[in-house]
Amino acid sequence: MIMKSSPRSSSTPMDPRIWSKLPPEILEYILSFLPLKTFLNLRSTCKSFWSLIFTPPFINKHSSSSSSSSSPFSNFLFLSHPQFHHSHFTLYDCNHATWRNISLSLTTNDSSSLHHSSPSSSWFTTLVSSGGLFCLSDPTSCSLLVCNLLAKTSRKIQYPSFNLHLEHLTFVTTPKGYTIFVLFSHSSSSPSSSSSNVFVYDSKVLSWTRFEGRFGVNLGDNIRQHQGVYFNGGLYFATPEPFSVVKFDLGIGKLERPIGVLPNQVTFLRLVGDGGEGKKMYLVGGVGSNGISRSIKLWEFCEENDYGNYWNEVESLPDLMCRKFVSVCYHNYEHVYCFWHEGMICICCYTWPEILYYLVSRKTWHWLPRCPSLPLKCSCGFKWFSFVPNLYAAV
Repeated sequence: MIMKSSPRSSSTPMDPRIWSKLPPEILEYILSFLPLKTFLNLRSTCKSFWSLIFTPPFINKHSSSSSSSSSPFSNFLFLSHPQFHHSHFTLYDCNHATWRNISLSLTTNDSSSLHHSSPSSSWFTTLVSSGGLFCLSDPTSCSLLVCNLLAKTSRKIQYPSFNLHLEHLTFVTTPKGYTIFVLFSHSSSSPSSSSSNVFVYDSKVLSWTRFEGRFGVNLGDNIRQHQGVYFNGGLYFATPEPFSVVKFDLGIGKLERPIGVLPNQVTFLRLVGDGGEGKKMYLVGGVGSNGISRSIKLWEFCEENDYGNYWNEVESLPDLMCRKFVSVCYHNYEHVYCFWHEGMICICCYTWPEILYYLVSRKTWHWLPRCPSLPLKCSCGFKWFSFVPNLYAAV
């Protein structure tokens, strides 16, 4: 038997009289099978497509994979520098081991907001990133802006008070949302009489809670050096000399006594969390004397056993890598900051464009070299962020 092909070509346009009557729930179900990257590229062709991303079929199909190894998106190390022009950024694509130079613009839900702003614009100061979100500060309007660059959504959060000096800000994502911890001080002619107030913003209830106390004694005003870490339901901070690690109880608003006995002869300390999961906490520090680090070590916090809480040494930075790191820092450890990125503990310096990182799964140290397209004149002010796109990270 010889089969004759149908005269109707597969490229024949669909009859709009039929497809225009397709029930919305069926259309949503069909479109949910599109690769998320493809759909995001097509969303500008139809106004209703954007709203489809937040329908149950899309959320059920894609949100569960956004945090797994099968995520349709790459994860990036995001570099900002004062000399970058407006919305220009350098990204390192960790999945494909390639550099990208892109321009980002931020549109807000509030029409009165500065919709042409970006994390490096003159209006905003980037403070921190976590869980696919960025938190920025607008000093001119005394407000914070939490934004999801992928979803193009944002929330403007007014400072809890206009007449206080902002000393510290910590922004962390948690399994249930995000928390903003800010430390304000009252203006006073006498330093000994100054008092500080802690305000905590909870995204679950969209409001601030105020806690009073003398917090400045332990935390100081250098937010680069004392960024908090979310662990086991609380916020933990590494304090300046005399070095210690303290916990802020989010439930009762109280600083608890130093936890764990710290290693001897430390020259600097930085805390690193596990990316919002709150299950592990690490300590990065230099060991030496007279402010000179002879080695760089990594410890993991171990909770109570027969000996109480303690810091367990995990690894030491190899000698040659250690010499390079301390030389680029010029032993000025105030320039050192650390963060977690997809199983990597990243150790950076504001004066150096490279990243030193530790792969937790492989227990190996590596250098991420300087971006080839980075201008040679860029010599200071390098600020790296973890950027893991998450379409459903709610602002």
